[in-house]
Amino acid sequence: MIIFRLIGESFRFAFDALRQNKLRTMLSLLAITIGIFTIIAVFSAVDTFRNKLQASVDKLGSNTIYVQKWPWSFSDNYPWWKYMNRPQPSQRDFTALRERMENAQGITFEISTNDRTIKYRSSSVEGISIWAASQDFNKTWNFELQDGRYFTENESNNGSPVCIMGADIAEGLFNGDSPIGKQVQILGRRLTVVGVFKKEGEDMLGTSLDKNVNVPINFAKGVLDVQSDRYGPQITVRGTDQVSLEEVESELRGLMRSIHRLKPGEEDDFALNKTTIISNQLDTMFNMVNIAGWVIGGFSILVGGFSIANIMFVSVKERTNIIGIQKSLGAKNYFILLQFIFESITLCLMGGVLGLVLVYLGTLILEQAADVKVVLDLANINLGVWISVVIGTISGFWPAYSASRLDPVEAIRS
Repeated sequence: MIIFRLIGESFRFAFDALRQNKLRTMLSLLAITIGIFTIIAVFSAVDTFRNKLQASVDKLGSNTIYVQKWPWSFSDNYPWWKYMNRPQPSQRDFTALRERMENAQGITFEISTNDRTIKYRSSSVEGISIWAASQDFNKTWNFELQDGRYFTENESNNGSPVCIMGADIAEGLFNGDSPIGKQVQILGRRLTVVGVFKKEGEDMLGTSLDKNVNVPINFAKGVLDVQSDRYGPQITVRGTDQVSLEEVESELRGLMRSIHRLKPGEEDDFALNKTTIISNQLDTMFNMVNIAGWVIGGFSILVGGFSIANIMFVSVKERTNIIGIQKSLGAKNYFILLQFIFESITLCLMGGVLGLVLVYLGTLILEQAADVKVVLDLANINLGVWISVVIGTISGFWPAYSASRLDPVEAIRS
């Protein structure tokens, strides 16, 4: 009950100080507000970008490994010419992996080419990407179809002139009409549209299928050199759900070394890339941004802490005789100490809550103006509150301690 009474009195004293000295108190709280706003705004921005990037990374598959010539991250002491001399993943590698891989639910051989043009009668769409993949593309990539179907096994094996196109391409060519069964011209050939990818929207890694056209790899072999470096051939392996990514990677590395006939101790002549590489790089980058937010906001909070301490020293000076009366009536030192500490915490909480309100208003403005879903989660709100409590405790301790040590008689005389 004493604690609740102390908290109630502290709130009353804090609001009295705010009411009687509005300008002084608001200027002192401004630094706390700016500090909390900066830290929570940075953390919210980082969480927002992290979620968007992670969603893009997740589309690549959390249990998916890409066999490629070049790694997604380079070691500092690895000569670039060793990468240049590596062979591209081949269809021979793909065939051998498909026959021998046990822990994979899907394996595909893929190539891609950009800045192509697709035509239908007098309409055309430029700047599209063409992906050619083997039959298991629907098992190694996360996508949905809004119209039509996926390739049949016979179409993939025979290299039939069929394709699946992105939603933006379908809209640009057919203007709302169904493209299924219609013939489009691409790569100098006529292809029949059998499916349309569901519209995804542009993500932060540019992995959207909205402007992509997918064709069977055996069809692409007749019009493109699928082993050329310019088309970036790769083998995509998605492991089974019951097996960890590490086990899939270990099996895949062993099989690739065997297929390439590498001796024990000899370096790999291929790269096994996975989404955890991107995630780790993103974590490192975002950690640096978080540190920058702490540094920038920390200076404001430090200034705010000194301002709150100054307010508390003034408050102690103004209420010295009241403190003397309280102590003469039997108030203990800890009662006076806690009274002023709670008052300091209350003032800091006012500044912190104001900073959180500003962050929340900023998220609303961004969502309306830029159509960006900003993440302001409970963890960041709790962080802002706890920072305010800690700063209030630290800033108010010495003024509160000096108030609790006052001599009752001297305090009443003052």
